[in-house]
Amino acid sequence: MTTGNSGQGTLLAVDLGIRTGLAFFGSDGRLRWYGSRNFGRRSRLRDAIPGILNECPCLSRLVLEGGGDLAEIWIREADRRRVTVMTLYAEEWREGLLLPRDRRSGADAKRNALAAARVIIEWSGAKRPTSLRHDAAEAVLAGFWGAMEAGMIDVPPEGLFSNH
Repeated sequence: MTTGNSGQGTLLAVDLGIRTGLAFFGSDGRLRWYGSRNFGRRSRLRDAIPGILNECPCLSRLVLEGGGDLAEIWIREADRRRVTVMTLYAEEWREGLLLPRDRRSGADAKRNALAAARVIIEWSGAKRPTSLRHDAAEAVLAGFWGAMEAGMIDVPPEGLFSNH
């Protein structure tokens, strides 16, 4: 699903959940920051969304991994701000960013997603993680996939598709 404008700007990717993965990409498609936040309950997440979006200058795209009622909260706020929204599921970015051998099982896909996210973090020059949670890694990959789909990235980083 895609809504809103398509002007060049920045992108925020969200791995939906009460524990939310976030990844913010600049207009050049490079990762600027990423992390994980545990909101504890739906009402806290709902209240935090405007502030999170305010942390993202020139935001023009929001990529949501997942769906349901949590997606609707993000979509409402994005629509209010006229931000383009793309929703997808992990299978979509996994198919585009992980080799078939790297996603044979859910456990393989999660392990290799962590490694692929580290490649993108390194390529972007973003701060290296001391530990990288799955939700943050999946937000990084969903955002990277969304940035590629939006034409923000011409050439993926070397090593993304090999030997994670």
